[in-house]
Amino acid sequence: MDRETTPTLPPDAGGRLPTDPDGTRGVVTREAHWVRPLLTIAAAVALLLLGAAGGLLIGLPGSSSTPAAPAADSVDVGFAQDMSVHHQQAVEMASWERDHTTDPALAQLASDIEATQTSQIGRMQGWLELWGAGALPVGGHMAWMAAPEGQDHMSMGMPTGAFVTMPGMASTQDLNALRTATGRPLDVLFLQLMLRHHEGGASMLQYGADHAAVPQVRNLAAQMLSSQTTEAGYLRQLLAERGGQPLPA
Repeated sequence: MDRETTPTLPPDAGGRLPTDPDGTRGVVTREAHWVRPLLTIAAAVALLLLGAAGGLLIGLPGSSSTPAAPAADSVDVGFAQDMSVHHQQAVEMASWERDHTTDPALAQLASDIEATQTSQIGRMQGWLELWGAGALPVGGHMAWMAAPEGQDHMSMGMPTGAFVTMPGMASTQDLNALRTATGRPLDVLFLQLMLRHHEGGASMLQYGADHAAVPQVRNLAAQMLSSQTTEAGYLRQLLAERGGQPLPA
């Protein structure tokens, strides 16, 4: 089963976390802060090479057997750029929680989110490199989400035009509060921000799954939507158990 389709699992009936391959339960390895960026870069490069070996050379120049690369204003390019940005903030929040929580269940959850979304960023950035597209969006977000003919964005609950930020994104103030919190307040705020982040990105994931032209992009968007919907349910459960309430959308 692909990593993207596997949601984070809660502790078993006995309160134990899933057993790691080395026999430990819920033990979180903490490496030096300079190690993770190197691992992230290595993972992205490895995914790019794997994609090439697996036939994901979409629109590679000089290849007559592959379709043309998606245009710069296409759903495929816009989705990969915007979702990379959206995911990167989730990785940032999960990394902080992973390194500062004292709750084993949340340390496991944060580690899982960090690893999964880092892997997905690597895949999307690999596609953008192969397409000759920029790694990041220019001029705002979500302009690639056009309303169907006969409907407008507002009636669909969707933004119109390019926006400075995307649904579910934490503000600078939110992130500062996360970094200064400790103990139970830290855990509750992390769960609130991550839940809002997951649910806020659902409209982009659904649109990508429905409208991207490249099959691999549609499939990844659908996998993300499924796994994050399941994970959002678990986040709500953990939040309620710790006396917290979801933030407004």
